[in-house]
Amino acid sequence: MDSVSLTVLEPGFYTTIQDMGRPGLRHAGLGAGGAMDSYALCVANLLTGNEPQAAGLELTLSGPVLRAEQDMLIALTGADMEPRIVGGMELPMWRPVWLAAGTVFTLGRAAAGCRAYLAVAGGIHVPPQLGGRGTDVRVRIGGLSGRPLAAGDAIPCMAAGDGAPPAVALEARLRQRVLAEGRRQAIAMAAPRWFAPPRAYGGAGADGIVLRAMPGAESGQFSEAARTALYREPFRVAPASDRMGLRLSGPMLERTTRAELLSHGVAPGTVQVPPGGSPIVLAADCQTTGGYPKIAQVAHVDLPLLAQARPGATIRFQPIDLAEAQQLDLAREQELAQLAAGIKAAMSGL
Repeated sequence: MDSVSLTVLEPGFYTTIQDMGRPGLRHAGLGAGGAMDSYALCVANLLTGNEPQAAGLELTLSGPVLRAEQDMLIALTGADMEPRIVGGMELPMWRPVWLAAGTVFTLGRAAAGCRAYLAVAGGIHVPPQLGGRGTDVRVRIGGLSGRPLAAGDAIPCMAAGDGAPPAVALEARLRQRVLAEGRRQAIAMAAPRWFAPPRAYGGAGADGIVLRAMPGAESGQFSEAARTALYREPFRVAPASDRMGLRLSGPMLERTTRAELLSHGVAPGTVQVPPGGSPIVLAADCQTTGGYPKIAQVAHVDLPLLAQARPGATIRFQPIDLAEAQQLDLAREQELAQLAAGIKAAMSGL
């Protein structure tokens, strides 16, 4: 039963409802879309007892001001937007947090990274369209009328008690903790001490973000100098970057042939090079086909790092082969399975 809602008081820079996308429609010209940082949304969902594919909020660069209309369990992951209760304490990230009804909380500018994610126990329950609840602004489907959130929007969520049993039990314990202190009106939140470590961001360091990438189908059409520069020189994320793709500035990547290409399949992580020589790394909302040559393909496991690359960030590419990329994907799946089991045990008080 959809009765709990979050009310949007201020929408932030670019806030949308996202899930894990709409797979299986590329043949019809519709990309999967979904969360730019699928790892962060997945962990937020696990922390609230949801299925990994449940819909949550994706916040970009600066977050919204929201009001919880009923007691609810939430989790915030991804970029640190310094979340806090208005007039009160900071909200911890990467752990479940119980909020009392009427609590107003805000997310500011990202101190590092680009995108944060908010999950609510039970999930956000906008109607599914073409198999997904996520917002695709280009074709105006999903989310709330296929658009970013605006002030005054009411976001429908599952009613209290309709979530997974471990999450419901944890929510009850956190609520009791507040009530036992006898200061129900003075305390608006409670959280456990345990948390989920954000391991996916190990490739982001002082020297920038490192994206592991395989040779693209047309990498042989580029000069040796261009292929060397791709993996040796740094690039910067240009301001004209969005959910479709990140434009990079840096060394020009010269193609040694001028032959036109027929449009061919592309996917998130594809590194295309337009005639000007500045690469574009395609992202979650990218088109399904394109005619620019592909010099590289970013490993799927590093797409969360790509999602956290803000304008001005430094990106470096590191060469790997297909077998390595597949092993990295398998290791990430195993890591998430172990994390899910640990969270469930912690929620159950084991």
